Amino acid sequence: MKNIPQYLKKYIVNQDYDQYSSIDHACWRFIMRINKAYFSKNAHSKYLEGIKKTGITIDRIPKIEDINKKLQKFGWSAVGVKGFLPPLVFMEFQSKGILPIACDMRSIEHLTYTPAPDIVHEAAGHSPMIADSDYAQYLKYYGQIARKAISSYEDYNLYVAIRKLSDIKENPRSTQLEIRQSEDNLRNAIEDISYISEAAYLSRINWWTVEYGLIGDIDDPKIYGAGLLSSIGESENCLKDSVEKIPLSINCINYSYDITEQQPQLFISQDFKSLNKILDDFASKMAYKVGGIKGVNKAIESKNICTISLDSEIQVSGKVVNVIDDLLYLQLSGPVQLSYKNEEIEGHGRERHPEGFGFPLGQLVNNISIDSLSQDKFLELGYKINKSAEFKFKTGVSVKGLIKTILIKDSFIKIITLNNCEVKHNEKILFDPAWGEYDMICGQNVESVFGGPADIDQYFKSNTDNNHIGSLNTGISLSNTEEELNNIYSDIRAIRENENHNLMKLKELSEKLSKN
Repeated sequence: MKNIPQYLKKYIVNQDYDQYSSIDHACWRFIMRINKAYFSKNAHSKYLEGIKKTGITIDRIPKIEDINKKLQKFGWSAVGVKGFLPPLVFMEFQSKGILPIACDMRSIEHLTYTPAPDIVHEAAGHSPMIADSDYAQYLKYYGQIARKAISSYEDYNLYVAIRKLSDIKENPRSTQLEIRQSEDNLRNAIEDISYISEAAYLSRINWWTVEYGLIGDIDDPKIYGAGLLSSIGESENCLKDSVEKIPLSINCINYSYDITEQQPQLFISQDFKSLNKILDDFASKMAYKVGGIKGVNKAIESKNICTISLDSEIQVSGKVVNVIDDLLYLQLSGPVQLSYKNEEIEGHGRERHPEGFGFPLGQLVNNISIDSLSQDKFLELGYKINKSAEFKFKTGVSVKGLIKTILIKDSFIKIITLNNCEVKHNEKILFDPAWGEYDMICGQNVESVFGGPADIDQYFKSNTDNNHIGSLNTGISLSNTEEELNNIYSDIRAIRENENHNLMKLKELSEKLSKN
């Protein structure tokens, strides 16, 4: 836990092993006995080996702390969470080699498939395949790339709709009206998607590999996707001829998916190492790789928090709203965070820039790049603290004001703070002296643009906005009838595990079940 960032820790919950009823353990046992038999023939060869090596028990729900100890032998770890995590959070965990395991257990009504993440899907679906080193490496690599992806505000609305529907469908107390309303909300969220973001394309790669992937010979493929490994119904159906089998390529990003339906087609990879090439092909065109005006425009289109990284290693995080004449000046709406090498610069967090931020790029008219100047060189050029100065850029932007402070990082100037400052482009005012102090960051080019803030821990340290979803409600209390049934399950388990089987007690329980 000490190595997990604070930002992620708030999503971690204790498993509370006592919350599982005897019915829950019986459901787990029923699923795992069927899975073990079926997947011994139809899953990747590492599946059965992985069950043994990653602490997955067959007879009862496993303890996450036991899985965690086993996974550490493979360079991974496991933590308990509840429900659907925000995509950025899930990828942050995965990029660090941490498997988030949903603590909830599916209900007896959803034995073959659950609409919500549960311990069957996360533990019995995801963890066994981590025993394969090539696959485990792919999972981490995917997380590292996906956490850089730019997602749209519409993506987030879709995530919320999916999460709400899954919670309601899994809750036996939900009414048909609540289910229909949630299904309508999901349809509306899907219809509101105006374009496909980087994150959405990457989620398709994840879906057709990590969740619903097949591997090997196209005429006799094996299952490795966690969605299939945790759904015996769909895993049996997926190998039939009625489900189209397509060799995996980057073209899989053109296939959308519906989480509420079985998949009409699946993709077959040759081996786990080949999965990395799909990621490389996609990543080469992502904003964090290409930067420049293309990357900035993706950030503007997203209407979401993104980070602009300059060649000076200064990073600006916020919602990018405007770019003037191909990167001569950039504007973001607040709150904005300024960071250096992924760490928030002291005094330049959200509270310093709550309303927004703007900055020029490029060299001064005398061919000087401010970010290449040391403090001594800066002073030699005639710039002084508490003296007025004007910085004229080749782009036509001018910054004029009283120099208050300069920030040095690694021997070079990164930020110049000015009082009574006016920023203009030709005759257009970009910053007015009445707005307060102006922090002029120094840099020439946008080298990278990626989704989310640069220093996530600091950006969200006291924030309760959309990126932090609180814990779900804990387990649902049993009714009197369910409590009685749960006691019968407990008695049967006790008899099964006792070497001296009490056949008379079994007869009594059988009669009780038949009567009620």
